[in-house]
Amino acid sequence: MRNGLLLAGLLLAAPALLGRVPVSASAGTPSAGTGTTAAVSVAGVDTVGMTVANMDRSLQFYTGALPFQKEYDVELAGRPWEQLEGVFGARLRVVGLRLGDERLELTEYLTPRGRPVPAGSRGNDRWFQHVAIIVRDMDRAYARLREGGIVFASTEPQRLPDWNPGAGGIKAFYFRDPDGHFLEVLEFPPGKGDAKWQRAAAGNSLFLGLDHTAIVVGDTDASLAFYRDTLGLRVVGEGENYGVEQEHLNNVFGVRLRITTLRAAHGTGVELLEYRAPRDGRPTPIDLKANDLAHWQITMQASGLRQLLTPNRLFALVSPDVTTIDRTPLGFSRGLLVRDPDGHAVRVVEH
Repeated sequence: MRNGLLLAGLLLAAPALLGRVPVSASAGTPSAGTGTTAAVSVAGVDTVGMTVANMDRSLQFYTGALPFQKEYDVELAGRPWEQLEGVFGARLRVVGLRLGDERLELTEYLTPRGRPVPAGSRGNDRWFQHVAIIVRDMDRAYARLREGGIVFASTEPQRLPDWNPGAGGIKAFYFRDPDGHFLEVLEFPPGKGDAKWQRAAAGNSLFLGLDHTAIVVGDTDASLAFYRDTLGLRVVGEGENYGVEQEHLNNVFGVRLRITTLRAAHGTGVELLEYRAPRDGRPTPIDLKANDLAHWQITMQASGLRQLLTPNRLFALVSPDVTTIDRTPLGFSRGLLVRDPDGHAVRVVEH
């Protein structure tokens, strides 16, 4: 209850701006840090994950319609997992899926079952999150996804206009998995995106890996105070996207997005999506829990976890303390789950 009240206060304190999805700003001009020392030092983003209702159904989708490869499949239970995830009586099935150098992690709560994604979820609601899957050829990727029976979130793939120097020529398309989670496929033209994608595009694979996870935020500056100044991620790109192509990509009329991309030394990037228009996105439910299907979590490898236990208005604690996990099959020994100013979950771990 204490954590729920704290998160409620954070959400009420945030400005009534919204946020939501577009194209990567990774090709933007790198920005220098603020020169401040972060509370913890994030070395990398290990995984991006979400809660699913039926693991076997999700695996059929992610390894069938998409070409992810299963790395691990484990069942977890016990007091440490209850405390880490903030769910009493938790019994979880966790599956790690690899695509290229990056990993997606799916979690099914065998008990207790959570709630479905809120009805009518849209791209500018603040619980929105997605992962961007880089492809070598958008036309071929789109054809494969349609053969796999995916649910559209965009009207069709969009090529972003050349007047936008950061995003011009990028092709993007949004769709949903069986639980309604948003996913993106993204094709970078020559000279755009991280150099690794240009190198990978020279090979034969159609789907190359995960570039970033995008989250809708109410106030970019408040989010930067958490992700940059508290966790130590670097701002590597900034931009603003709008126009008819962006509207059809996000399926939101009149969209105007401020986009800020952050990265650690390795792993998936984190993209902040602030909706400057329209401003009717809904806040994250204050009682969102890890077993609810709207729950995503970004797992970041760091040191100095106990520094996050200091009372702070930038984020809410989900775990009551830094939790020690004995012989964890997920590759870390201690962890702490927190929620950012908009309610997005970050699991900070030590290996």
